[in-house]
Amino acid sequence: MHISIKMAEKKIVGLTNEVELKSGISAKIDGKEIIIEKSNQRIIRKVNPIINVVIENNKIILKTKKSGRAEKRMIGSLAAHLKNAVMGLEEPFKYKLQVSNVHFPMTLSHDKNSNEIIVKNFLGEKKDRKIKIMDNVNVKLNKDTIELDSFDIENAGQTAANIEKGTKVRFRDRRIFQDGIFITEKPGRVFL
Repeated sequence: MHISIKMAEKKIVGLTNEVELKSGISAKIDGKEIIIEKSNQRIIRKVNPIINVVIENNKIILKTKKSGRAEKRMIGSLAAHLKNAVMGLEEPFKYKLQVSNVHFPMTLSHDKNSNEIIVKNFLGEKKDRKIKIMDNVNVKLNKDTIELDSFDIENAGQTAANIEKGTKVRFRDRRIFQDGIFITEKPGRVFL
């Protein structure tokens, strides 16, 4: 008895994703990077060599030859980063942080030369804490709030995380020592 099995031909279908550019925003490809610009603001994103990038008709078109899980993740992540870049160039992303001091009154200052926020007297410490501010992030210090805004969501988010982490209480009971600086608002979310 002879059984013949006919194998179905497997078609390799690639993935495609598009990011639309708004008016006044331009994009260009430079090697393995995509540069998105508006006036003097510029955001650069690296591209994995698996993804082919084409810019035409005011759109960034991302293509892959395969359609596996890894390719879906890569193309989806890059498309999300590029959409955030376009949104940020239209309107800057804003973060708000709340300064909370229960025991010791801490003071904040912004050193523009070294691009750092200096926290003095945190939990009564004699040494000042210096917190790095990422590039292209504008900082406004009020009495008990800090406002950050930037056209680059990654730099704004990293600066907010640096500030929150820079005043983290260690080796003390968090129920008693509630001092610190905490994120209260970020794009799309408000914490109360």
